[in-house]
Amino acid sequence: MDNVSELDLPEAFLDFLEANGLDPSIYVAGDCIPRYVRLKPGRAAYVEEIEAEIKCKLEKVGWLPGFYSLPPDIQIANTKAYKEGKIYGIDAASGAAVAALDISTGDHVLDLCAAPGAKLCMILDLLGDSGSVTGVDVARHRLAACRTMLQKYALGDKCRLFIADGTTFSLLPPRNHSYSKSYESAWEGKTDAFGEWTSRRPWKERKRLAKAKDGIASLPVAGSEYPELIFYGTHSGIVGLSKTELYKKMDGDEISTCGYDKILVDAECTHDGSVRHVQKFENWGWQTFQRRVLNAERTDSLTTLQLKLLRNGFQLLKIGGFLVYSTCSLTAAQNEDIVEQFLSENAFAELQEIESAKQWPCRSGGMAKTLRFDPLTSQTSGLFVAKFTKLAS
Repeated sequence: MDNVSELDLPEAFLDFLEANGLDPSIYVAGDCIPRYVRLKPGRAAYVEEIEAEIKCKLEKVGWLPGFYSLPPDIQIANTKAYKEGKIYGIDAASGAAVAALDISTGDHVLDLCAAPGAKLCMILDLLGDSGSVTGVDVARHRLAACRTMLQKYALGDKCRLFIADGTTFSLLPPRNHSYSKSYESAWEGKTDAFGEWTSRRPWKERKRLAKAKDGIASLPVAGSEYPELIFYGTHSGIVGLSKTELYKKMDGDEISTCGYDKILVDAECTHDGSVRHVQKFENWGWQTFQRRVLNAERTDSLTTLQLKLLRNGFQLLKIGGFLVYSTCSLTAAQNEDIVEQFLSENAFAELQEIESAKQWPCRSGGMAKTLRFDPLTSQTSGLFVAKFTKLAS
């Protein structure tokens, strides 16, 4: 604890940690947290080449397939391996949240807070050439970064991206759209069918987007009847559909049988468990930190948002499907309290044991069957994970 003073954490943050029963020493341990990378499947032959470039050994993370650890001072952003899409930068705890979904061949998966895309890419890698992935985010600029990742790693074929409010998004997966039928038959009798996606947008759309510059582009979608589709792969179930078919409303019975198999709700939070994120405020200024993390009104609005995201995600889950709720906050208010309130109002939701977690270096959360990662216990960034299933009524 004596080392905590070395970080010069503001008094208000220390009070915040004490009020939430959190140990300030995790921010000292943060300096020793390894950097993690995930190797793109099929790239194992490049490990020695990558090690030679970064001048250190990639250490396998035994409890999480495909993940490797590096010394914390190693930077990967300018490496050839990263630029060529052989490795991803993603914390092992974030990878665990995806692994908790137990993705199977053919699953239709929804990532309700998808940007900037590292977890979305992991989901797509796990699915391979099967199933589909729908990515949703409210921020245009962040989802555009997600689209760039898909293109960089050549993962977009079965994926579609929507700018939308995750608390109200209501589109179901493309289960009933045949991937095998010809484009000609798909377009028959339709005047507004989607063709193959192209980055070259129509003139009217380019004119509208030009007006969205100077910061407006990062704001939530407003005034639009439908979620805005900004990317879709050839086999994502979009090509050949009309807008009417894509945006068709479904009733509760249809959702129960045709909803998503797996849903990830990695909700917006105060990020207080992301030690490297907190340390950035030493440069950004602690006043900014006060506004983003410690402001009571913001925290209250975040917990309201988190509960709404969980509710809506669960509504889109099919019976027997799995939903993982996670945040990189260490506070109970954004984690166990959200889970407890959600369960109290939803008789068809049930917490599940995460079977693979028996080998994970994490601890139990404040509720049975929930998990917590933190720098001291896990040598990762902080993360809370809870897994739900939907029961038949």
